[in-house]
Amino acid sequence: MAAVTADQSIVSRVSGLRRAVILLGPPGAGKGTQAQRIAQRYRLPHLSTGDMLRDHIQRGTELGRKAKPVMERGELVPDEIVLGMVEERISQPDCDYGFVFDGFPRTGAQAEDLERICRQHKFGYTIVFHMIVDPDLLMRRLTGRRICKKGGHIYNIYDRPPKTPGICDEDGSELIHRPDDTEAVIRGRLCAYELQTQPLVDYYKGQGLLIAVDAMADADAVTASIEKTLDRAEEATQ
Repeated sequence: MAAVTADQSIVSRVSGLRRAVILLGPPGAGKGTQAQRIAQRYRLPHLSTGDMLRDHIQRGTELGRKAKPVMERGELVPDEIVLGMVEERISQPDCDYGFVFDGFPRTGAQAEDLERICRQHKFGYTIVFHMIVDPDLLMRRLTGRRICKKGGHIYNIYDRPPKTPGICDEDGSELIHRPDDTEAVIRGRLCAYELQTQPLVDYYKGQGLLIAVDAMADADAVTASIEKTLDRAEEATQ
């Protein structure tokens, strides 16, 4: 079974790699892994709104000063602030040929604003990969996940264990089991994801931008199929 199925009309409307690439999917679907690989393969920055928030707060920008007290209260930062940071980040030269997001947008309203920003910057049509995974497999992936304390490398004790238990293959640092990677917490996160994300999926599907991904396949197979879709998009403009 192919890991990615895409309507050729979607691919043919994309203007090369000068566009946003977005990965949607529940926790444990492999969004982060695939986003990193896409970013490396196509030399696109892998963006994170969390990194943007921390950067603005550290630099003391106007947006950072607005966001800081909200975050300190443990509240969600308003879309106006987040989208302002996103727009400022996309305006930087390293985003001239596009960028990758795997944790944003989170709502239909954010998606609409992101599309507006992309149009203003004359990007081509956004490509949105919707990563679909069976809930039982998600549970196995998440409860077995271990993360490198130093470099953030991700392992799974069931499917992709390190060579030495508890030790990162890359830098020899400790692997940790996050407190929120327990079955009870995960079930709550998956329910919240479905409620929050379905309108977002519906929005991109309605725009003809959504591409289904069989994320139950091996990570390398998913990567290969995603790259075929992006390569076709690139070739269509040449």
